[in-house]
Amino acid sequence: MPGANGQPGRQPIGVDLAADERERQYSPSSRLPDGDFGPFIDEYRRRSDAARDSQPTITLDYGPKPSNTVDIAIPTPASAPGAPLDGPLPIHVFIHGGYWQELSKHESFFLARESANRGHALAAVDYTLAPDATLDEIVDECCAAIAAIRVAAAGHGLDPQALIVSGSSAGAHLAAMATLRLAATDRPAGLILVSGVYRLEPLIGTTINDAVGLDQTTARALSPLAHPVDGFPPTIVAYGDDETEEFKRQSRAMVDALTAAGVAVSEVEVPDRNHFDVVFDIEPDLVDLLERLMG
Repeated sequence: MPGANGQPGRQPIGVDLAADERERQYSPSSRLPDGDFGPFIDEYRRRSDAARDSQPTITLDYGPKPSNTVDIAIPTPASAPGAPLDGPLPIHVFIHGGYWQELSKHESFFLARESANRGHALAAVDYTLAPDATLDEIVDECCAAIAAIRVAAAGHGLDPQALIVSGSSAGAHLAAMATLRLAATDRPAGLILVSGVYRLEPLIGTTINDAVGLDQTTARALSPLAHPVDGFPPTIVAYGDDETEEFKRQSRAMVDALTAAGVAVSEVEVPDRNHFDVVFDIEPDLVDLLERLMG
């Protein structure tokens, strides 16, 4: 049966689910054998610490709050021998997940080493977590972070026009919403959206929403799929093959919306990955694919 935007086999988001099933579908750890995602967070930290030890880093303030910072790893011949470092370097901006209420830039630096090897800077964005900020405020912070990176780029040998943004889980939602909110001239050159939620109404009534505090009005206003996505840059929408069906449906609906808007988009279901480890494939595989899509 045709689904969203007439795509065969697609099922529209918003199908009625019992409360306990909705809770399970939007809890990524429900796909883990023991339900424990802690080891994945530990691995984020381990890889991030190793990347920090190997890459020179600057910290950029983009607002008045302690959380309004970005850590940028800028590759050098010493930190990335053999990498193409001639001329202004491209920038890979990464926005972390954690359902807008957990994690930080400190666990989000693991992409820096692979980024450096291809001659890209890596900018890991920190933002204020719910409930200390509303989701609308968090989106504004991400927009401010991207804008600040652009302004600072030239002074650090970076190319503000060669800026891509990726995000995982809640970070994918924030990357998409920031792209919608930014002026057309300030949008990134490419997007990588990994395992995101793009229609937020199903989260109402789950424990996920306890800290976020969405109602029907705010959930719709902050859902990328509730807005026209015309003018989006080339986009990769990816997810692990071991995700819940609702997470897969959310990503497929985003692909359908982008396709209908005439955006260059590629859907990638990454084999042998779940919601927590699929992020390790952003660099290099998904960036390679995005660069080909961008032409």
